[in-house]
Amino acid sequence: MTRVLIVEDDGELGDLLVRAFAGAGFTADLARDGQAGLHRALTRGYDVLIIDRGLPAIEGLDLLARLRRRGVRAPALILTALGTVADRVAGLDGGAEDYLVKPFELEELMARVRVLLRHRGAPAGHALPIGEAEFDLITRTVTTEDGPPVTLSGRESDLLRLLAASPARVFSRREIVAGVFPESTTETLADTYVHYLRRKLGPGVIDTVRGSGYRLGRL
Repeated sequence: MTRVLIVEDDGELGDLLVRAFAGAGFTADLARDGQAGLHRALTRGYDVLIIDRGLPAIEGLDLLARLRRRGVRAPALILTALGTVADRVAGLDGGAEDYLVKPFELEELMARVRVLLRHRGAPAGHALPIGEAEFDLITRTVTTEDGPPVTLSGRESDLLRLLAASPARVFSRREIVAGVFPESTTETLADTYVHYLRRKLGPGVIDTVRGSGYRLGRL
């Protein structure tokens, strides 16, 4: 039985989500503040986390950061009323795999959770080459011969995976946004996340093809 933890202080929404996931065959637990969510996530095993950002006691992104530091690796989806690009970037860079803005359709939330679970179940040890480095799709880490592993956020990993799967192909900004940020039409997100990857892995990890877009580089 797939276990989901919902951390949501809106009583009506929290109860609705518990019923929806239970009806879909999940075992769903509800915590109504960040402190209760922290306790449950650290003492029970969950397959996926759904965390509201505006929580009492411990704010949602702070909660997720604490869980990641304590070794909780279950994929996380952040729920929030904050829908700007900067807010979404903060959520994804904070360790979340996905980010959904309120109000949302229940069917979309369920579909996103199914995607998270499919990615979580990918075969262990599966990796892609990045020049002489290795990109582990499970742990979202890039390992070189002469340095420590570098861990990527969920969307950084999605972007690198897109480029590494077709290393000779040039991807336009529009194609990157469609493949990595399907909820957005803002093409500058592609530039932003290319910058993030270069900052973490070095300027050579992604090549700019002037007038066309980006393609995988080498480490």
